[in-house]
Amino acid sequence: MKSPRERIVETTFDLFAGQGYNSTGINQIISEAGVAKASFYQHFKSKEDLCVEFLKVRHQYWFSELHAFSAQSKDNSQKITSAFDFLMYMNEKENFRGCSFLNILSEIPTDNIKILQVIQAHKADLRNYFLEILNDDILSDHIYMLFESSIIESQLFKSNELIEKSKKIVTNLIP
Repeated sequence: MKSPRERIVETTFDLFAGQGYNSTGINQIISEAGVAKASFYQHFKSKEDLCVEFLKVRHQYWFSELHAFSAQSKDNSQKITSAFDFLMYMNEKENFRGCSFLNILSEIPTDNIKILQVIQAHKADLRNYFLEILNDDILSDHIYMLFESSIIESQLFKSNELIEKSKKIVTNLIP
């Protein structure tokens, strides 16, 4: 049996993805996680703290999946294109829900620095992922921007078509 903390975070994954951060209340999370209110507050001081934990867990999960997905790549070009294949895989797996980080970013006030810093750290890690593979900051940022726009467009149109096109562009960009 999972701990109350694990059940709370797991429930948050479903609720934030399904109805958004602002539309998800603490009482609903408590009810659907099957925990007592005191148990919730023992682990999280606020919904904001829960969101930070959710994003940290999502970050670890997402990068773990990305690394596993690209582990069989033989060279840097294949490693980069496998990242775009990974996006298509995640879209199919998660029904084109898009980027959890950007979804929450669109819902938080501009002065919510605590959540914003976690989102920025995730995106910085993604930029660094491409930079470490390519060792070229201009090219890696170009690919990062294609990657990010592919996430948004695929969510908007519920289609992997633009990811496929971005992947073709990337194969032409990498020497």
